[in-house]
Amino acid sequence: MRTLTKLDKIKGDVGTDSAEARRELDDRIQGASPLARDTLLPGSAGHSQAHESAVKHVTGRAAYIDDLKVPADCLHVALALSPVAHGRLTGVALDKVRALPGVVDVVGIEEVPGHTDIGPVFPGDPIFVEDEISYAGQVLFAVAAEGHRAAREAVKAAFDAGLVTIDERPASLDAVVAAERGEFVRPTHIQQRGDWEAALGGASQVVEGEQFVGGQEHFYLEGQACLVTPTEDEGVVVHTSNQHPSETQKLVAEVLGIPFHAVTVEVRRMGGGFGGKETQASPWACIAALIARRTGRAARLRLPRGDDMRVTGKRHPFHNRYRLGVDDKGVIQGGEITVIGDCGYSPDLSDAIVDRAMFHADNAYSLGAARVTGHRARTHTASNTAFRGFGGPQGMMVIEAAMDDIARRVGEDPLTVRKRNLYRHESDGTQGDALPHDVTHYGQTVDQVGLLHELIERLEASSDYWTRREAITAFNADSPVIKRGLALTPVKFGISFTAKHLNQAGALLHVYTDGSVQINHGGTEMGQGLHTKICQVVARELALDLDSVRITATRTDKVPNTSPTAASSGADLNGMAARDACLTLKARLFDFAAEHYALDREAMRLEAGHLVAGVGESERRIPWGELVQAAYLGRVSLSEKGFYATPLIHYDRGTGQGRPFYYYAFGAAVAEVSVDTLSGEYQVNRVDILHDVGDSLNPAIDIGQVEGGFIQGMGWLTSEELKWNEAGRLISDGPATYKIPTYGDLPPVFNVALMEGHPNSMASIYRSKAVGEPPFMLGISVWSALRDALASLADYREAPRLDTPATPERVLLAAEALRSRHSDWPPAFGGQ
Repeated sequence: MRTLTKLDKIKGDVGTDSAEARRELDDRIQGASPLARDTLLPGSAGHSQAHESAVKHVTGRAAYIDDLKVPADCLHVALALSPVAHGRLTGVALDKVRALPGVVDVVGIEEVPGHTDIGPVFPGDPIFVEDEISYAGQVLFAVAAEGHRAAREAVKAAFDAGLVTIDERPASLDAVVAAERGEFVRPTHIQQRGDWEAALGGASQVVEGEQFVGGQEHFYLEGQACLVTPTEDEGVVVHTSNQHPSETQKLVAEVLGIPFHAVTVEVRRMGGGFGGKETQASPWACIAALIARRTGRAARLRLPRGDDMRVTGKRHPFHNRYRLGVDDKGVIQGGEITVIGDCGYSPDLSDAIVDRAMFHADNAYSLGAARVTGHRARTHTASNTAFRGFGGPQGMMVIEAAMDDIARRVGEDPLTVRKRNLYRHESDGTQGDALPHDVTHYGQTVDQVGLLHELIERLEASSDYWTRREAITAFNADSPVIKRGLALTPVKFGISFTAKHLNQAGALLHVYTDGSVQINHGGTEMGQGLHTKICQVVARELALDLDSVRITATRTDKVPNTSPTAASSGADLNGMAARDACLTLKARLFDFAAEHYALDREAMRLEAGHLVAGVGESERRIPWGELVQAAYLGRVSLSEKGFYATPLIHYDRGTGQGRPFYYYAFGAAVAEVSVDTLSGEYQVNRVDILHDVGDSLNPAIDIGQVEGGFIQGMGWLTSEELKWNEAGRLISDGPATYKIPTYGDLPPVFNVALMEGHPNSMASIYRSKAVGEPPFMLGISVWSALRDALASLADYREAPRLDTPATPERVLLAAEALRSRHSDWPPAFGGQ
């Protein structure tokens, strides 16, 4: 009988290609397997550690863009924005605008020396309007003045004096109508697996529905801002609040018509990003850079909150439809799902965003034989863009709605139906081709399905789901007005950029002769703790105290050609790159020490600030500082670059099949709500969350990300309503009209825990998992709980349609619709 190999042992819960990759990487990536927490140096990766800028944040010493000191002759920039959603710009008297008080320069499309289209992936985003106006808020021209007030007053004066003339035309604002007319920013895409039509035809029941999923404003605390200074040659230095410095470097260079190396972009930190500064921070840097080069003076551009909300894109609103065939127990046999993303006027990142919505239209459930279709509709609104989850949340909403609807149809608790449909290992013998239930509709095997089931079972028990379900059902039977709801919803979120080339990262490591260490990498810090985690990785690899490691601002002249800090992959990619640099430098120091000190190379290790060689009585310990000094005197390089590229991932758009994700992160949340069915008002009473982060790099930061992601997701689905008037102008353009969650919206009972004992199945950094985006979708549990509470009005025979955000108005309308169909009780406002 042969001995089980490590590969054999892990195959039980991972696919063959995943297992092979782990075997290949385990030997090369030393330390990839989890270590016991008590063997780690305090403060290094695997331990809770305060954010590296925490003290600066709370004392006000953390510098954001508007805190940077500027030259005395710095110019301030204001933007002239289109007041109409669609039309033609028939005239702009820029010369007369230049003559206004305090104005130094005015730039429009004619003043751009290089590229005028700054579309991040596909063309379609002009830096200024040339002829056609595509949304209310589009930039017509920019004014640079001696002061910010003077610049804004000049813009107002230009409109008041009739210096801008526009021929307004009807605007297209309905994404469904646009899709029916074939008005798309990118071609429609289809993913298909198995004979979905036969599955529908052979199913005992067919369940179908529609939903509208609203968009979301990023509402970062620090708005879009940049400061650009000209250099002594033809270049510029750009300080910007920006998730993608390398893309901004490229676009600024192309707008100015200069080489990329003439542009240096620096990002120390952002006051929030959430995806809103991945592509849509670049236009402001391009405009400010254009003015800085034309005038030879520094230029500062910062958008007031109202302008920021009008001019930038949001989370894509989606219109979803589904038709699913199920058996008598509510198990999905197959069907079709269609999603329509409202992309706004241009492609931006919509191709990948709608793709990810399609990838996540299954969430954690096997769809069987299914077809998923994604449309990218063009409307006359700001070009919608990346937002935490990147389309995944909108895709998950359609299947979670279906789960509730199926449960009401078959008369089972929604949790029971959800558990029956989870990805699982056994095949469905009823289908001719016996489609396995651990493979997605786009062909990727779901690793760790056992973890998914265990996580839900643990949360089901720890939250007392069934005891509370019984109590809530009894309460609702005796309460005619106040209804309670309960829901447990899972999350399965794919981790990787779906654009394969973006799955790479670099790092630059310096060790100075006093032993202190500086690390730089391509990721950006927006409050999520990425810099803290990278410092912890370096401290762990070099066996140093965390205070010995310093992070520096992200700069394009230190680590070039970087990917955006997005797709939840900041720590995965940059942590691996930093670790790669450490391993190479460590090997070099070991080689030097073996020769210089005549030590055994094989037994060397770094431990608690020392190089340790030998064991027992022959052990020798050399302080880190002494080793570094000796290496310097021995002319050994103390600097190293690191690089990492994610293996395995691929996707064929022609067939709609592949492995777009390196691994999946899982989670689940239980939400309990109370709804006043006479007013539509409600409150969240309790939330229990169990989330999978593999072996956490920093449990405290990860729990904070889970808590914050959940609240932001809850806000998206309940209170954050974007409203446009009939002319296409955004009217929810500030905190008075757009309602993000506040401290008072926190559930009074809020239990959050990380899943322990389940390291990542893939060779990620110390077997951790991404934690940026996956928790956002946990907020779906609140929306599902609201539907559960309302369903009690129909004796749980029907789940009402509840579009999002589920404002009190929408909840009240849903309650009234149910009562009209299922109850003799008088309408809420009385009847005749």
